[in-house]
Amino acid sequence: MTGCTTGDGARPGSAKPSAVRLPPRHAGFDYQIGGGYPPPSGVRIVSRDRSDSPAPGLYNICYVNAFQAQPQERSSWDAGLLLRDAHGRVVVDEDWNEALLDLRTPARRERIARRVQGWIDGCADKGFDAVEPDNYDSYTRSHGLLTAADATAFMRLLSRHAHARHLAVAQKNTAELAGQRARTGLDFAVAEECGQYDECDVYAEAFDDHVVDIEYTAAGLRKAVARWGARLSIVRRDVNVSRPGGKGYVRQVG
Repeated sequence: MTGCTTGDGARPGSAKPSAVRLPPRHAGFDYQIGGGYPPPSGVRIVSRDRSDSPAPGLYNICYVNAFQAQPQERSSWDAGLLLRDAHGRVVVDEDWNEALLDLRTPARRERIARRVQGWIDGCADKGFDAVEPDNYDSYTRSHGLLTAADATAFMRLLSRHAHARHLAVAQKNTAELAGQRARTGLDFAVAEECGQYDECDVYAEAFDDHVVDIEYTAAGLRKAVARWGARLSIVRRDVNVSRPGGKGYVRQVG
């Protein structure tokens, strides 16, 4: 597998072992969280769902929905761990119909983390190199019920566990918290549409160009490649991250 050691030991609060490897900079990348398939020629980094298996011989990132409950899993969560508003209604990310998890207290964060850490263990056992905890920015959709401090406290729990299993940890989106990377133990970035929204510089600076970017429009891809094509790992995918042959499948690199 392709990658490199961090070479700087553990950051404060991260408990990161030296065996953690970062994804290569400026490398062929494919985002396959909608279902794995043989990586196209030139791909060195692949991100796949935790239910999938790593791609042999590549740097593999394991996607985990860590901050929200996917619709098919919502009923398996303790009802007391779902975020609720003042009327007792579950707070939902309307774009994906995902219930937000309640990270407001240390006790709840610990309980939620135990389940997510089990998923991280599964990623490590399968041979993934890194984990991508999604929806770090869910606090921005919580109608003020969650804070950035809640998100970073929870992320620290996940990072420490992942590092103990020799997995690097990606910051997924959430450019406004990139400056917190040292205290949260985050190692690289998985950014969606940083070209489209002019955020690639934030991630590139915070993570020393260890950034993989997914664009969902032709215009976004052009912007990302024009400025960052020689430094970051960039791919365009369809928003449903379909498999080849599926309806709407798109993959472009330049």
